[in-house]
Amino acid sequence: MGPRGWLCLVLPWVLCQGTSRTQPEQVHLSYPGDPTAMTVTWTTFNRAGSIVEFGPEPGEVFTTSAKGHASRFVDGGWLRRSMFIHRVTLRGLAPGQRYAYRCGSPLGWSRVYGFRALQNGTDWSPRLAVFGDMGNINPQSLPRLQRDTQQDMYDVILHVGDFAYDMDQCNARVGDAFMRKIEPVAASVPYMTCPGNHEEKYWDVGPAHIISFSTEVYFYLNYGRHLVQEQYQWLERDLQKATRPDRRRRHPWIITMGHRPMYCSNNDLDDCTEHESIVRRGLPQHLYGLEDLFYKYGVDLELWAHEHSYERLWPVYNYQVYNGSAKSPYTNPRAPVHIITGSAGCKERLDPFVPNPREWSALRIEDYGYTRLQILNRSHIWLEQVSDDQDGKVVDGIWLIKELHGPKAWH
Repeated sequence: MGPRGWLCLVLPWVLCQGTSRTQPEQVHLSYPGDPTAMTVTWTTFNRAGSIVEFGPEPGEVFTTSAKGHASRFVDGGWLRRSMFIHRVTLRGLAPGQRYAYRCGSPLGWSRVYGFRALQNGTDWSPRLAVFGDMGNINPQSLPRLQRDTQQDMYDVILHVGDFAYDMDQCNARVGDAFMRKIEPVAASVPYMTCPGNHEEKYWDVGPAHIISFSTEVYFYLNYGRHLVQEQYQWLERDLQKATRPDRRRRHPWIITMGHRPMYCSNNDLDDCTEHESIVRRGLPQHLYGLEDLFYKYGVDLELWAHEHSYERLWPVYNYQVYNGSAKSPYTNPRAPVHIITGSAGCKERLDPFVPNPREWSALRIEDYGYTRLQILNRSHIWLEQVSDDQDGKVVDGIWLIKELHGPKAWH
């Protein structure tokens, strides 16, 4: 065993002395799609109860208790480490109300955290933080994100893939350390992820329909080409439902989040640097390509990561720029808008760009940072990029304005 192997073995032993194996850790929230509900998830290393005590803020006592279940998980590493993943869904919440809570059991309780239940309906303005590629080593943007969260700046956080680097390293202890590190943020705001090759998800938030999907199925075909086909069919079914006139009137914005982008101008050999990128065009014979699918159903905004930088594209389809006008390119654009935001910070540092930007590339920034997105109403979205290198300076900002949504907006 090399030095790295011994470090993986010894360091967690040193750090964990005196801690209880039934003490909750890695606490995080997720939004189950119902504004009167919130799901709390945490980990213990011995079997324990799954209880959340909660009550409205301000208040001195927990007025309600909810119970859930725990699933035993055995890591695939050589130690075969066992842990218990607890999930409890809180129901009957008042939309927009702040709540205090703690999770665990009489064998050990978490500290007290607070969250705000999401608002109901479509006539409100969700505020989101968006980023990808945050690691356990060098998560440079995390302290600033934590300060933002403490100031109640976000309703939802979208982590667009690549966690910890990597979750399974050191018999999953790297993943454990990362989840503990993000707990102050993830236990306070619904922390919604873009999957690797695990599952797809969609949900409605205010006037937007957000779809999270896996790009990894295109690159790990040893798990089966059927995964590509099944996800593509799932995406099309959901887009068909989301674009029905009654649904699109209530949730006109359709926003996708996937890890590996279709386009990028970074100076590396990633898929997005290829003209016939797999995510964009699909498998050989152009099977299951996503660009045509998203264009067909009028997806408005596509969020990506993977490249450790920030890049904003002009409205683009099939390498052609379709700005709304020369003066206002993002007002009534005639193609989807792409944002690549993968510079939250990880051990692989930042990715450089090729010297000359492509004609479809509007702005490129090589700073650590993250994106803020506010869905103001049915016609306006505000996007801005925060530079952590420049002490939180907003280094980019655009209004995306659309009077029409759906494929009819392209013509």
